[in-house]
Amino acid sequence: MIADEELAFAAQGGDRSAAETLLEKYKNAVRGIARGYFLEGGDGEDLVQEGMIGLYSAITGYREGGMSFKNFAYLCIHRRIMTAVKSASRQKHLALNRYVPLVNADGQGTDIVSEENPETILIGGEERGEFLRLLREQLSPAEYEALLSYMEGLSIAEIAARTGKREKSVENAVQRAKKKVLALVLNRDR
Repeated sequence: MIADEELAFAAQGGDRSAAETLLEKYKNAVRGIARGYFLEGGDGEDLVQEGMIGLYSAITGYREGGMSFKNFAYLCIHRRIMTAVKSASRQKHLALNRYVPLVNADGQGTDIVSEENPETILIGGEERGEFLRLLREQLSPAEYEALLSYMEGLSIAEIAARTGKREKSVENAVQRAKKKVLALVLNRDR
């Protein structure tokens, strides 16, 4: 059996299966940690997503000579979830708080994959337009409409009322859109 530290180094070297192995191995730990927190305006799956981003940050940021990968991963997961909870409770930049954030869990303020983070994409004029064009191409019309409304701060119930669709349908569209946006941002600079 390969040690977690070796898998992290392999993942950093481009071995996708090593990264997937670690993500799979620690996903239940992420769920367990996320259960201990409450995200204002969100649900448990939002915190799990934040925790998985923290785990991915641990995989890409692990360095030899410090703590074990397991302890480092738990630290990154906790920090990422705590950052999300604190940001949501401040209600500052509501659309950004509900967006798919990709800041490292260690608080360094760097993006996991690229130097362009979601805040830059949303705020930058030309970049925002380009990002929205990419979203229109990648998302179905229902997903696109639901995600933009969600980013504006509307609740699932408000979006359902606005669009005349069932809440479950809107919730599913938002969740699918979040996953597609995360994949889009992660793959953008590869």
